[in-house]
Amino acid sequence: MEDYDGRQVVGMDLHRRRSVLVRMTEDGRRLGTGRITNSPAELRREIARAGKAPKVVLEATYGWYWAADTLAAAGAEVHLAHPLGVKAFSYRRVKNDERDSADLADLLRMGRLPEAWIAPQEVRELREITRYRHKLVGLRTSCKDQVHGVLAKLGVTVTCTDIFGVAGSAWLDQLRLPQPYAGKVTSLRHLAGELTAEIIMLSEVIASLLAGDRGYQVIQQLPGIGPVLAAVIVAEIGEVTRFRNAGQLCSWAGLTPRHRESDTKVARGHVTKQGSRLLRLSRPGARFRDCSRSVSPGRSPNPACPLLSTGLSTVPAVRRGQEPRGWGSCRHGIGTG
Repeated sequence: MEDYDGRQVVGMDLHRRRSVLVRMTEDGRRLGTGRITNSPAELRREIARAGKAPKVVLEATYGWYWAADTLAAAGAEVHLAHPLGVKAFSYRRVKNDERDSADLADLLRMGRLPEAWIAPQEVRELREITRYRHKLVGLRTSCKDQVHGVLAKLGVTVTCTDIFGVAGSAWLDQLRLPQPYAGKVTSLRHLAGELTAEIIMLSEVIASLLAGDRGYQVIQQLPGIGPVLAAVIVAEIGEVTRFRNAGQLCSWAGLTPRHRESDTKVARGHVTKQGSRLLRLSRPGARFRDCSRSVSPGRSPNPACPLLSTGLSTVPAVRRGQEPRGWGSCRHGIGTG
């Protein structure tokens, strides 16, 4: 059917080394299958067989950036399939790359594709930096925790509030620890210092990238939100206008409760946590406990306590430059600042 001159729909099963592309018509007729070794040149050559402005779908899997950018540059209309939405593929009796590609194309042409947002280049770059900074902070915390662990093993009583501050560093310098503990502490302190320098550098880069972002400035007016958390929120959410309301944003972030309903039975659970973990950790109100985990006798659980999403529900208005309103408190009496 290579003589077909209409718009083609292409499903791409992307892997680390090789990928499979299945081309079909808009009514589901199979036109051809291509297998490539992953590279922008080979992908451009294969997608050229799909004609002008084909619709292409690939899953948001490991290393999808280069493929989506290459396809978009070649004139394709790129769609990104959400991994959770196509998880049912794994339950088929026969599963292979060609079937996966064809199923993705079928979902797209029938309008049933569970889509993920394709973040623009600048948002991806900002996410790369903020996530890398978060990773380095975790590594630095690990180094500091290990120093405390060594001191605990040796029965050394810590007399400083912060052993990595000026006074604490001087106190560590005068300690006489046996080997190999002394060498380990010295190494960990050196690593923590190097990581601190990298973290400071990344913070400066992030601040410069967001210097002209109005939402980044205004969102810091929310209680508990400083430059670091504001940068994470801006990077993870991206273009906030893609959400019609605050409820959609909270659902996307995984801060809304699970809902299971069948016949007369309704079951509601805790928040889904199906979203950016970094965003959930950075949300306003994260320092307060989850009201759904401690319920008074005789009262039904409230997994959707507003405290869980109050901060994020304020974000859309704040990112648009509006002044944040007072938060008040949740109905369980826990204030939100």
